[in-house]
Amino acid sequence: MIYFSAVGMVNALGNNSAQIAASLKAGVAPGMTVQEGWLTEDRPVWLGSVTGELPAIPAALSAHRSRNNQLLMAALAQIEVPVNNAVARYGKDRVAIVMGTSTSGIAEGEDAVRHLQQHGEFPAGYDYQQQELGDPSQFMAQLLDLSGPAYTLSTACSSSAKAMISGKRLIESGLADVALVGGADSLCRMPVNGFNSLESYSRGHCTPFGQNRDGINIGEASALILLTREPADIALLGAGESSDAWHMSAPHPEGLGAERAINMALEQAGLRPDDVGYINAHGTATPLNDQVEAAVIHRLFGNRTPCSSTKHLTGHTLGAAGATEAALSWLILTHNMALPRQDFSVTPRDRSLPDIRLVETTEMAGKPVILSNSFAFGGNNASLVIGRPS
Repeated sequence: MIYFSAVGMVNALGNNSAQIAASLKAGVAPGMTVQEGWLTEDRPVWLGSVTGELPAIPAALSAHRSRNNQLLMAALAQIEVPVNNAVARYGKDRVAIVMGTSTSGIAEGEDAVRHLQQHGEFPAGYDYQQQELGDPSQFMAQLLDLSGPAYTLSTACSSSAKAMISGKRLIESGLADVALVGGADSLCRMPVNGFNSLESYSRGHCTPFGQNRDGINIGEASALILLTREPADIALLGAGESSDAWHMSAPHPEGLGAERAINMALEQAGLRPDDVGYINAHGTATPLNDQVEAAVIHRLFGNRTPCSSTKHLTGHTLGAAGATEAALSWLILTHNMALPRQDFSVTPRDRSLPDIRLVETTEMAGKPVILSNSFAFGGNNASLVIGRPS
């Protein structure tokens, strides 16, 4: 069995696990704010920002200088001792690094192009390496002086969930003894304007499963999870993956790929739908995603299993979403927290959706098992079963 040995994270809920737990319990997100200057059209947008001071990139790794990597360093700082202990115990070549991202350092690339247009040259210190999709894992491997497997996955919103699955496989195959997995995405203008061009960016605060939902809010975040065989309170019990191969940006209308991923994860965990105590829904607040996901949850779980989306609190953190929500699931289980409530204060619940048990009042998970879904562009689906080993 593969266990969560240590977890570090930063997102719009807070700058460490304690802050994030307190914000999650209160249902408030200090970093979710209205901001100007992000869209090519003159309109403010809701964004989820990390508000704490971030560590500086070491001078020796200046080619990797990006906010994305700073977010990773902020998460790493929270689990530095167990990570260093794992390296000392197993060796530099036996610790794998698998990261997920969808933007890497594109924010720095945007700034560099703007500088080029204004001054005819790139700014001092700019390096294309900053925005390469493989950079997060290369940076982390060099930062920690590791020589084991190190690579980055970029499958849109399922990226870091798939990084977790890959880390699990590396350990089970004997290619590594420990895997540092997760991911990061920092705010940049490309995805904000991209989703807006698809008419998928909310004009207000996003409202998953709400009657008048009109799209997502983007957030930035990083989450790192140290996976090992060393017994711990919480384990990655099962994982499932699938590809709809249906449409570039829309899910299969019946959610067949999402259903396959969930069933695969449950089968790997040796569990039935009724064994799940809570479902962390992908819940993007786009009309189509919530419709399809609600249909899949209803088919498999009926209206028996509590579920909700946390994206109104973190924003959609893109490539970091899978690991971020797995880390939140770990937090809920570790601290025996009340489940995140779905907020319908802005718009009422969409009663036309298939009947699922959305959490609207204070409620605890009846069983120590959480299913966390990540459904991405291209129908790239990943589902994780996280829980207390029996």
